[in-house]
Amino acid sequence: MRAVLVVNPQATATTPGGRDVLAHALASDVKLDVVETDYRGHAMAVARAAARDEVDLVVAHGGDGTINEVVNGLLADSGERPGNYTTVPMLGVVPGGSANVFARALGLPCDPVEATHQLLNAIEERRSRTVGLGRAGERWFTFNAGMGWDADVVAGVEKRRGKQTSPSLYMRTALACYLRPPNGRPELTVEVEGEEPVPVRTAFISNTDPWSYLGNRPVHLNTGCSFDTGLGLFALRGMALPTVLRHLRQALRTRGKHRGKQLLRDDDVAVVAVTAQEPVNLQVDGDLVGQRTRVEFRSVARALTVAA
Repeated sequence: MRAVLVVNPQATATTPGGRDVLAHALASDVKLDVVETDYRGHAMAVARAAARDEVDLVVAHGGDGTINEVVNGLLADSGERPGNYTTVPMLGVVPGGSANVFARALGLPCDPVEATHQLLNAIEERRSRTVGLGRAGERWFTFNAGMGWDADVVAGVEKRRGKQTSPSLYMRTALACYLRPPNGRPELTVEVEGEEPVPVRTAFISNTDPWSYLGNRPVHLNTGCSFDTGLGLFALRGMALPTVLRHLRQALRTRGKHRGKQLLRDDDVAVVAVTAQEPVNLQVDGDLVGQRTRVEFRSVARALTVAA
């Protein structure tokens, strides 16, 4: 088996020692090349080259942003055809970030050593699973995407990239963006096939549950959403403080069942479009993509094979 290990040395939980242990362990089972990323988009370029070279396995060691880049690189030439996962390399994940949402959703350990051991067992036993992914326009995402408040928070955190990302940084930024939205709070319109358009103020799109984590605490928006279903839609028509606090409390509960007059929610959507009259921020898997006036979010079943 030919494999490429993509390591983000800037990720929160990656270390040179951990990288060497992982590389040594993998090299005992596969023919391995190791690449450390130097810039944003590097992991995507490496994964795309690996797919074109018909490598068998690409292992991402980093945070959710690194995994997102690798996934987008693996699928860059495959189009959006469901079931086309067999034509691209298998993905391996060894978490090295702070949240590791995708890895946790797969049931992988957050500890890199434990995750490495599980990956080696999966390779030896030829154990894998196929997962559905989401598309936000031209960009693939593994667990969530959004326009509005959450994307503004991601943009705010990215401006502080010199600081260590942490739950407290996200909470402070979320509060700041709520009190003083950097782009105002423009109206968004959500369109689900077969239903009337609905005006909202923020829209969250999930590909699995939990939507994210606040430290070790899961944040639930669409509990019926998984890698085997369509996308989860969670949108708020209003952003008044009582509304936001109500849904924040519900999101942090174990079952995370949301109710409210301002809520628009669906757990199994094939396609949903979000439009705005002026450009608003778009985030995918916790990374800022840029600003858009319209994004079509699409569920793609069985898009990728993951060693698990």
